[in-house]
This record gives sequence, structure tokens and C-alpha cells, in this order.
Amino acid sequence: MAKIGTDILHAAALLKAGKLVAVPTDTVYGLAGHAQKTESLQEIFHVKQRPQDKPLIAQVDHIDKAMGFVKNIPNNARMLAEKYWPGALTLIFEATNEVSPVMLSGGTTMGLRVPDHDMTLELLKQLDFPLAVTSANLSGHHSPTTAQEVNEQIGDRIEYILDGGPSTIGLESTIVGFENKMPVIFRKGAISEEEILATLNLKLSKKEN
Repeated sequence: MAKIGTDILHAAALLKAGKLVAVPTDTVYGLAGHAQKTESLQEIFHVKQRPQDKPLIAQVDHIDKAMGFVKNIPNNARMLAEKYWPGALTLIFEATNEVSPVMLSGGTTMGLRVPDHDMTLELLKQLDFPLAVTSANLSGHHSPTTAQEVNEQIGDRIEYILDGGPSTIGLESTIVGFENKMPVIFRKGAISEEEILATLNLKLSKKEN
């Protein structure tokens, strides 16, 4: 089984070396890897048994760290980021050629989030690259909200689980993309449609998958 601990520097060293680490977030625990190493990205799909056509989300500690990876950040996206980051909101942007096709699962867009968890934010500050993250469960199983639940599902497949205590929300992030600079909800989550409407004062179309 994986070692469970609170050593942020050890987790950072593993990630820099291309290893996978389970990390706490405000929503659920995530399975994280180096977003710019193809081998790490492929290992995430393998460990999680994730379908290859489902793209991964990138996590950073500040939106500026993503500037080289996204082509454009609409004003509506900036408004949402200012309101809900760090937080349980994933924003979808057009990706640049710097992003691995493995990360995008053959698509052209990339999901981005700043998690609201002090331990993982500190970890991200130790890195000069984004983390590719997906929930730290086997595909089709419940998303874990504690380090112990991660260990039960994938502990025999990874080296280290960063233990940040129970996730405070326990529900995946809301995913919002943009079409012609207008927001579209791709997945309902911890932040409600009403909250997004109140921030943007716009009517959103629903496009769940």
C-alpha cells in the first residue's frame, strides 16, 4: 500500500521525478502527476483505469501559471476566477501547443482549477509546472474524501498519499466552459448555477456530459 504522510517536499520531489501522488483538495482527493511529462499522464490513465477519451484537469496555485498553456482567458472567465479561485470551479480554455495531446485526450481544450486547500496550494507553489489531476479513485467507483479511502482503491498502484484530512466539500468541482466567450455549464458540482448566474448576471446554457 502507499505511504500516507504530510511531507509536502517529498510529494513535490516525487512529482518532479514523474511519479504520481494523491493530493487533498477541497472537493475530493486527486490523483496528480506532472502535466508536462507524457509518461506521468499515461500513468494516471493506467492507475485509474480511466478511459483514454476523458481529458485531465490541470491544477495551479495561481492563474498566471497557466498563461503559457491557454490561448485566451475571456473576461467572464476572469470574473469567475476572481470570485471562486481558489475553489471548486474548473474553467475550460482553448489549449496551446505546449499542452500534451495526452492531457487533452485528443481535444483542443484544457480544464484548469486552483484548489482551495492550503496543503495542496503549498505543494503547487513548490512546482514550476501544472499538475494533471483527476479524482483519486478507480473509474466507476466513488471519489475518495480521505487519504484512507484513496489507499483502499489505488494504494497498491502509487507511492505516496499526501494527507490533508477529510475533504471539506466531498463533491466534484463545477465545470464551466466558454463558447463565443459565453459560459456553458459542462458539469454541475459544488458551485451552483445560481451562484454563477449571480456573479456574471448571465443566463447559462446547460451542456452536461
